[in-house]
Amino acid sequence: MQFAVFFQSLIQISDILLGLHTRLSSVSQTPLLDAQVLLGHVLGRTRTWVLAHPEAYLSSDQEHALREAIARLEAGQPLPYVLGHREFYGLDFIVTPDTLIPRPETELLVEQALSWSQTRTKRLRVADIGTGSGCIAISLALDASNIHVLGCDISLTALRVAKANAHKHRVSGKIDFVQCDLLPPVKVQFDLICANLPYIPTEILHSLKVYQREPEMALDGGEDGLGQTRRLFNESVTVLAPGGLLLLEIEASSGVAVHSLAHEAFTKADVQVLPDLAGRDRLVSVLT
Repeated sequence: MQFAVFFQSLIQISDILLGLHTRLSSVSQTPLLDAQVLLGHVLGRTRTWVLAHPEAYLSSDQEHALREAIARLEAGQPLPYVLGHREFYGLDFIVTPDTLIPRPETELLVEQALSWSQTRTKRLRVADIGTGSGCIAISLALDASNIHVLGCDISLTALRVAKANAHKHRVSGKIDFVQCDLLPPVKVQFDLICANLPYIPTEILHSLKVYQREPEMALDGGEDGLGQTRRLFNESVTVLAPGGLLLLEIEASSGVAVHSLAHEAFTKADVQVLPDLAGRDRLVSVLT
């Protein structure tokens, strides 16, 4: 069935899904799932509702919205940008082309941060470096009662999205956002520093599909992928409080190198490399 005929007469959802699946196969690794999610977005319904109502039809406005969404996908825009949101740690976050799309593997950082914070009784100062959409800062603020977060990002447009997400999840009173390059120019120490910095080597990044589809400044880690990591470790030595924790998401092949860099900067700290669910190095923990 040609996709164009969808809009020549009333076509049921079941037929639209079939055509969408075929159409999206060229731009997605999960075309059927994406088709269901996209159609649900256009209809203002859940994916479950779409699957349960194969006999339903689209209105003319919904057909127009679907046309526009498909055009954006075929132009190379990732589905979360088309939808305008992405789930992370069980929460729904606004995302735009100004922010990195939250990844499931980053949830490991949140889990480790929350587990550690629950062992502390005092109020904790937390810095989220490279906050982007604010997904880490907001997830922590919602689940931990004893923290106040400073979300930092060099991108002012990303910070606007993070602020909108904080307002959406009603944690604006627990998070301050500041535009800065890595750590903020404040004379305080942080009990917990979380960071998801650019860590893809430039040459490798240019060969990936994600290149030019998401913000380059949030992905490009320099020649060896460790440029921002070195800076963060060097700058964190004086601002990470005694007994504090630094958590840094890393590229899967850089565990040994980042472990060494952390030991050089924090000579007396307990440094560990933690794996993700797939068993790949994903997180470096530095406990002072």
